[in-house]
Amino acid sequence: MARPRSLPDAVVHETICRLLAADGDRGVSFGTVSRATGLAAATLAGRYGTRDAMVRAALGDFWDRVEAATEAAGAEGKAPAFLKAISPAADPHLVSLTLAMPDLRHRAEVWRQQVEAALALRLGRAEPAAMMFALWQGQRIWQPAGGRGFRLKDAAKRLGQAL
Repeated sequence: MARPRSLPDAVVHETICRLLAADGDRGVSFGTVSRATGLAAATLAGRYGTRDAMVRAALGDFWDRVEAATEAAGAEGKAPAFLKAISPAADPHLVSLTLAMPDLRHRAEVWRQQVEAALALRLGRAEPAAMMFALWQGQRIWQPAGGRGFRLKDAAKRLGQAL
């Protein structure tokens, strides 16, 4: 079967993000992206120049999707529903990978502040909002290892009672 000559950047970026989430930073090369997309490695090199530029472009797109999901979730009234609405877009492995990249770290920090501010509106104070954010991120990181017993709505109730 012939290789496709082109794919939209969004499709390539989603593929790169899937590889990053599954295999980490070392799982992405022109070769692995070429195999996953069907594009020639030379096409990818011509489009992005370097592997790092390719990864950064994909993570930039990732943050665009996270920010759009966060904005769309603004209509959710309760804290757990707000976080649940954001969760599909905000892969915790990609968030943590971004924290190691100085040029993208700022986007992660601004997003955390936005989410915590939105939680503070729902919970009534900033401190429980910061704790809820940390609980949510921790839960998402550990869920694949069997940490499914924790429920955000129970944490929201406990944090509300602590006020």
